[in-house]
Amino acid sequence: MNPQETYENPLISRYASREMARLWSSQRKFSTWRRLWVALAEAERVLGLNISEAQVAALRAQVDAIDFDAARAHERRLRHDVMAHVHTFGDAAPEARPIIHLGATSCFVTDNTDLILIREALGLVRDRIVGAIDALADFADRWKDLPCLGYTHFQPAQLVTVGKRATLWCHDLTLDLREVEYRLKNLKFLGVKGTTGTQASFLALFEGDHAKVEALDRMVAAAFNVDGTYPVSGQTYSRKVDSQVLACLSGVAETAHRFGSDLRLLAHEREVEEPFEAEQVGSSAMAYKRNPMRAERICSIARFAMGLAPVAAQTAATQWLERTLDDSAVRRLVLPQGFLAVDAILVLYLNVVPGLVVHPAMIARHVAEELPFMATENLLMAAVQAGGDRQDLHERIRAHALAAAERLKQGAGHNDLIERLRDDPAFPPVEYSQILDPRRFIGRAPDQVVDFIEDVVKPIRDAHPNLLRQRGELSV
Repeated sequence: MNPQETYENPLISRYASREMARLWSSQRKFSTWRRLWVALAEAERVLGLNISEAQVAALRAQVDAIDFDAARAHERRLRHDVMAHVHTFGDAAPEARPIIHLGATSCFVTDNTDLILIREALGLVRDRIVGAIDALADFADRWKDLPCLGYTHFQPAQLVTVGKRATLWCHDLTLDLREVEYRLKNLKFLGVKGTTGTQASFLALFEGDHAKVEALDRMVAAAFNVDGTYPVSGQTYSRKVDSQVLACLSGVAETAHRFGSDLRLLAHEREVEEPFEAEQVGSSAMAYKRNPMRAERICSIARFAMGLAPVAAQTAATQWLERTLDDSAVRRLVLPQGFLAVDAILVLYLNVVPGLVVHPAMIARHVAEELPFMATENLLMAAVQAGGDRQDLHERIRAHALAAAERLKQGAGHNDLIERLRDDPAFPPVEYSQILDPRRFIGRAPDQVVDFIEDVVKPIRDAHPNLLRQRGELSV
């Protein structure tokens, strides 16, 4: 069928990295099945079953040479994907056909493969989070001293700095990194558990030798550098694991959505903008437009990723007894796409953050519009110290402030509160320029940035020196 006549997943064709796309490919999935069959046969041979070195070698030689057409033909006949690949593997290594999948059930390959891929995918996510943290920390450090309007309820509040605001975005990512690392540390293997998790088939193969069954479980996990297997299971590992992993990915998406939303607000204020390339088109109709396309894409894909976590939770909640197959189709969708979506988001981070454009003049303009209001308490105290009456001056400031605010609402170009106070004969002369210095209103913001980078970011950088200064390339 013509590829242009069928749906293609935009996570693959437009958004996610090639590394993550290859990780969830059919080649990677089914070659991992074959590696598991090799590991099982080798461990069974070492533990005394009637399996020869030549049979294991024959399997090992065909691990990556998968005849997908033959597998599809077997599956059309058998209506069973695992058995289709058992037969395809057997066709490729006929001398080993009798011992492929010996004692195992389908979930030996499907579930252990998923855990292998989840582990590697979490590693890729971790690496990109580290890169995003590093980039945001650089941005925060560069702009730690630049005062800007802080907002609560998206209404002007006390001043912050551009760099301090960036630490909020960065801190959320450090929380996500901690969660990803926790999931990686605690992810295990299903191992060899059998059809209902009792290992009965393997106990029969080893004629009741419990020690050999336990050793088989450990040996297969060790072949994939996994430290241990889940202590109990049904036929599958607990789908609670999937739910926890998808919740972890959803957390990254939550962080990203907040970051993207803030960038969109700041782009509207013309204070901070994402990169915009020389020939980039903002609108097909409005040629002057410079839309925050990347930030909007972050929010869009993040919304999709967050929507997958409840699906995994529902799957975990609705498993029956030792196993049910209603988890199969949905997991084929949710697991790969959850990782592909978060990978795409983090590639966007690594493209956007190093290219963020700050407009100090526009930021200063917005500060100048609001700072006179914020400075009224300091002005009042200075005027009292200069000999004024606190109660009278408070009323005069109130009246002038309301008038200045109304003037701004009517379209005035600047805040004239200071001129009103300076021209009021009842208001004592004060050092307005000193009192209105924005740096007097940012508190410990620069110091907080320095402390955050030293105490939180530096240990992350020290632990992952090869992951710094990453850049993300967009395909579209």
